[in-house]
Amino acid sequence: MKLIRFGVSLPEELSRKFDRLIKRKNYPNRSEAIRDMIRRALVQEDIDSDRVVAGVLSLLYDHHKTAISETLNALQHDHHKSIISTTHVHLDHDNCLEVILLHGRARDIKKFADGIISIKGVKHGGLHLTSTGDTAQTHGHGR
Repeated sequence: MKLIRFGVSLPEELSRKFDRLIKRKNYPNRSEAIRDMIRRALVQEDIDSDRVVAGVLSLLYDHHKTAISETLNALQHDHHKSIISTTHVHLDHDNCLEVILLHGRARDIKKFADGIISIKGVKHGGLHLTSTGDTAQTHGHGR
């Protein structure tokens, strides 16, 4: 891989803040931090452009809520082509943690996650999406 060098001019205060961030995040140098920020921006662009993405949906819910388990199962069966795997953990007497690994078109994954997170009894939910930047179709999952 050929590296290209370029210069960046920053106001002094921004440069100091950036250096503190680099130290807190344990980057070895400014270059790696900048490369990471560029990669994150490109991933976000892929997600916004509705490319094929991978995602992790985490849910914390009270399994005692009326029909929540049945509702979650039904939604997951309705979207089985986007689901790679699920893990269900009983945290205590009342609370369950569910982690769902997803793969498919960004809009489909986001719609599925929004639908699940909004179910009555879900205390908290979060979706983290990433992309390889490939424009290829999914490999057996998603559309």
